[in-house]
Amino acid sequence: MTVAAAAVRRGPAHWWRSYLMMTRWEVVGLRLLLPITVFVQLVTGAGFVLGIGLFFDRIPTTAALFVSTGVVVITLATVGLVLGPQLIAAQKAQGVYDFVWSLPVPRSTAAAAWITVNTIIAVPGMVVALLVATWRYDLSIVVSSAIVPGALLTLYTATMIGYAIAHVLKQPMIINLITQVTIFALTGFSPVNFPKEQMPAWLATLNEGLPLLHMANVMRAGLTEGIVTGLGRSYLVLGLWAAAATAVTGWVLRRRA
Repeated sequence: MTVAAAAVRRGPAHWWRSYLMMTRWEVVGLRLLLPITVFVQLVTGAGFVLGIGLFFDRIPTTAALFVSTGVVVITLATVGLVLGPQLIAAQKAQGVYDFVWSLPVPRSTAAAAWITVNTIIAVPGMVVALLVATWRYDLSIVVSSAIVPGALLTLYTATMIGYAIAHVLKQPMIINLITQVTIFALTGFSPVNFPKEQMPAWLATLNEGLPLLHMANVMRAGLTEGIVTGLGRSYLVLGLWAAAATAVTGWVLRRRA
């Protein structure tokens, strides 16, 4: 390869072209699954909001706010923590995984492309869930500028954690089992749809070091007033999780190079 040819394969222009190519690759690869997945996210978010209301004759306003903003977190987190690993597991099972990572593009562009696809999948479900919740419970949702960094950090952290799990583990079956446990933990044992004070003390303390509580905090801060405290700590914890997951993923993919 000549020096000129090598230069073409480096720099921002090459990264951008590679990112667009990988985004197109992901979208085309999911051309049949993508519309269905978006629809499922829409129905799941709206259904969860409506279904929770069936447990109460009259749901308190604070509880309705926690549930409604918590569903927003779930729609973002499940795409990164569950869907991403399951698709990578399918690539490994089908023998496509090695081919994808042999493509002559920077490894970071594949991650960036998948984050973009995650955004396409998750954001419509998040918006619909919030609109349904506002209508169903007659809530006064206060959307502030804090929702943008909160949503981006939540989506990025969830995606990179799922990415790291899927790349570190070799067996597709184990990856799928972990995603199923993740769904169970997200909906039942993480203070996303309810305050952490309602949990046993040991479980609340455990969640202080895990990302889901802090995803709920940063998202809730952008949609409500006076509910969230310690927001700086939540951003710090999420940043550390995002950095650690990114480092693990990068280490695994560099070993495959």
